Amino acid sequence: MTWRGPTYRMVDGERIDGAWCHVWRRYRPGSEYYLDDLIVFADGAIICGERTDLVGLAKMLATGRLAVSNPETPPLPDEPSKWASRHAEPLTPEGFLLEVADRIEALNERPTAGQRCREAIRRFQQEPSESNRALLRKAYLAVPPHLRIYVLGDMDRQDRPLRILLTNIGEAVDGDGPVVTAEMHQDVLDYFSRGDQGVQREQERRAIQHADDPSEPGRPALISHETFYSQGWPEQPGLFMLRNDFPAQIVFAGESYASVLHGYWALSAADASDRSRIREAASGREAHDLGGRATHRSDWPLVRLAVMAGLLRAKFTQHPELAQVLVSTGDARISYTGFSDSPFWRDVPDSRGRNWMGRLLELTRSELLAQQLLRPENPSVLNQEELLSGESARLRTHRK
Repeated sequence: MTWRGPTYRMVDGERIDGAWCHVWRRYRPGSEYYLDDLIVFADGAIICGERTDLVGLAKMLATGRLAVSNPETPPLPDEPSKWASRHAEPLTPEGFLLEVADRIEALNERPTAGQRCREAIRRFQQEPSESNRALLRKAYLAVPPHLRIYVLGDMDRQDRPLRILLTNIGEAVDGDGPVVTAEMHQDVLDYFSRGDQGVQREQERRAIQHADDPSEPGRPALISHETFYSQGWPEQPGLFMLRNDFPAQIVFAGESYASVLHGYWALSAADASDRSRIREAASGREAHDLGGRATHRSDWPLVRLAVMAGLLRAKFTQHPELAQVLVSTGDARISYTGFSDSPFWRDVPDSRGRNWMGRLLELTRSELLAQQLLRPENPSVLNQEELLSGESARLRTHRK
């Protein structure tokens, strides 16, 4: 059974997270089964043709309205040896109910049956008493049968160490496996100990390799919306200043531009007369339209990211008040949305949206903060020449 997500539903303005999987459903006894989605939510609600809960799901499974596997698929032959088998227990309605209950626990960020079993293993390692072995057996049997071989995450041994440990000394594992000895129980404890040591070494290695990861959660994502102000741009500073069409006079590669959009589309044009007309456009939107119609430089797809990065640096280094607006966003991810820019630049909720504008704004923000740290005596005045990329000089040569 494969679970997919995320999904959710809204209840009184609250988001209720969920996950879904496929089941086979039929309308009435005797009718044909068809594939359908079964959605499970964190509040215990279950939807599959109708809304129900765990009790209702149990009834639907018991009456045959739902099936957990394709009813037309013939059952697998019985394994000749349970101990030697490499397959999980077959998926049953009872096991599926346990898995759904586990899924609800996971959606609520509570321990699942598998996690509780691993905790019982740690408890037994610390105190290998018969009472703790009994608790471990109970925790292991609470795991859905078709998922037990995956509890340890060992694709080679699967859950065999647990099955050995839970078998009494002198008895055969699974009835047809090896007879358990005290040495075999100790071998299992040594196996768990080696696993713990391996996990600890990996955690130590990751701590070194990921030493620059933030230690605390960052700010929520910030969305930069495309907005049209019919009465002109507001005078009070706001996040609208992050937009490329915001009128902020900048000097870049030896030329002056009324906004980032003016600079970007002027520099994209192959013809000098087009560059001049775009540079003198009445607004950023008009510059965008003129630039979209002009013939572009043949190398524009290769250099446009560097040009945009340089224009943003110019905008925010030459206008300290705008830099403070950008810096005030902290470490929030910036989602640059809208309709005027191509999906290459903006955040689109599909595979086309690359959000390069948001990424470059975050990069520029980091550079501004770095410059403030390097120049604490005058943090609002930044040296543009140190920040502009080598692309600026290349563009100046190209214009000549």
